Amino acid sequence: MTDSVYEIVAKVFAISINDITDQSGPENIESWDSFNGLVLVDELENFFKIKFSISEITDVKTVADIKRHLKNHDVIVDE
Repeated sequence: MTDSVYEIVAKVFAISINDITDQSGPENIESWDSFNGLVLVDELENFFKIKFSISEITDVKTVADIKRHLKNHDVIVDE
């Protein structure tokens, strides 16, 4: 599922999947702004058929945070 997370991040932020790591976030992805962050949440929720809480959404600072929250929703994510 890591590939799926990376694919969604790449699509939302219009970057190469090769440029994404677990440490990727608003600090190193220029197009990761508040609007695209919400688009990312929507894409992730639709793809994985889950619903993030507001506290989960505001806690995300990196791709690793996304994976951690997906695990909390019983989504299997590769390490």
